[in-house]
Amino acid sequence: MRTVLDIHLAREADLPAVAALAATARDDSPTGAQLGAQEADRLLEHLSVLLAAGGHVLVAEQDGQVVGVVLGRVVAAYLFAESASLYLDMLFVAPQARRHGVGHALLRAAADLAAEHECHDIYSAPVPGNRGVQRFLARLGFAPAAGHRVASVAALQRRLAAEATARDGAHGRRFARGGIEDLIARRRRARSVMESGPIDMRAVGGGAPSRRHPAKAG
Repeated sequence: MRTVLDIHLAREADLPAVAALAATARDDSPTGAQLGAQEADRLLEHLSVLLAAGGHVLVAEQDGQVVGVVLGRVVAAYLFAESASLYLDMLFVAPQARRHGVGHALLRAAADLAAEHECHDIYSAPVPGNRGVQRFLARLGFAPAAGHRVASVAALQRRLAAEATARDGAHGRRFARGGIEDLIARRRRARSVMESGPIDMRAVGGGAPSRRHPAKAG
């Protein structure tokens, strides 16, 4: 007898099972703990925040058990995009339910959700190194769009502060070096005037100044 697969928006009672799947997705990933929260309570908190912010949680339920999940957010049009998009934060199918059409069913529901919100594109960010999900999305026409880089806020602030300090220090050294060179140039100009002898100031305004020579004894 063929089991029935039910795809629906997550209900409150589904969230613990979704959190458990998210934990499995983290452990199933080559990057492991880098995916974030470890405890089920924290994962539940994150799911609640996602839903409160207008996010969407689609679940695949089979025989009363949640076996797949899609976490999505509708991103409105912005400076570089003329229309809204659906951004999939996670697409995951439990290992025991794979190769039975669960992933396809979840993406069909995601596509319907995107159409409902007049989204032009669907973006998915599979975990780096998870080649199975990468191949699955590629077979369905998902193409590379952009690369992401990540830095923690604290690390970025430390790096920017260090570079600013280094830059200011280099500027200070250049300023000090320039000040010394300017002082040397001024001293050279003053010494040159002193060595050239006095200038007849009566010639100022009446042509080129002439040198005053000592009168010869007559």
